[in-house]
Amino acid sequence: MATTTVQRTGHATDVPEIAVPSQVAPKDARELSRLFFDQLAVLEEGTPEYQYARNTLIEMNMSLVRFAAGRFRSRGPEEMEDIVQVGMIGLIKAIDRFELSREVEFTSFAVPYIVGEIKRFFRDTSWAVHVPRRLQEARVQLARANEELRSRLGRTPTTKELSELMSLPEDEVVEAQLASNGYKSASLDAAINGSEDGEAALADFIGADDAALGLVEDFRALAPMIAELDERDRRIIHWRFVEELTQAQIGERLGVSQMHVSRLLSRLLARLREGMLSTD
Repeated sequence: MATTTVQRTGHATDVPEIAVPSQVAPKDARELSRLFFDQLAVLEEGTPEYQYARNTLIEMNMSLVRFAAGRFRSRGPEEMEDIVQVGMIGLIKAIDRFELSREVEFTSFAVPYIVGEIKRFFRDTSWAVHVPRRLQEARVQLARANEELRSRLGRTPTTKELSELMSLPEDEVVEAQLASNGYKSASLDAAINGSEDGEAALADFIGADDAALGLVEDFRALAPMIAELDERDRRIIHWRFVEELTQAQIGERLGVSQMHVSRLLSRLLARLREGMLSTD
């Protein structure tokens, strides 16, 4: 392997001259990387020798990017190209921040940088709510049309104007506008600017307490008690509180008087109430 001699402060240093750094085997790349990092520590940043050493490190360690990107291969070939490009940014950051004095393998140092950059890419570009691909594409087209018409008209364009420019029916433009709301989400704990106390959160302004939620625990406690009733009593409870039949209608089904149904209900409700109170 040929060597290149570089000069710094009067001292000559030899570094390997690698014809195609990207084809260096990963095992060899680990060994050679230590040598090149050693040179970066003594070379002056911005010099041709420094750039050669840095660029060689990047190309030799591209296999790390391919390895990290492999975790996301389910994203499809088109998106994989973007993932690899983003991973390269992470690799470059790792090279610029790595120091041999850390006494850690560069591979162990670089992979978290690469994966972190890829995950950041997903966080910034992925939809918060899943929508069909045609609507994702329509959103991009809608954004461009909006920008063009705002610039041309000096105002917010109408749906009809957007429809004409995008060559889409108005209902599809409206659908794309609604879908755009799914691109980013906001935390319910997000602070609201301009609130009087300066500490109001989004959750303070939307939704309300559901009074029915207080019944959930009651229903859970009541269910096993109803299950213990005999079949006739369970039917009476079902007819009265689920089907909402009158006492007279229940009496007709049972072949008894309305007064008798009233007494049966009173007895059943007193039993269930007593059971509920005993569980508190």
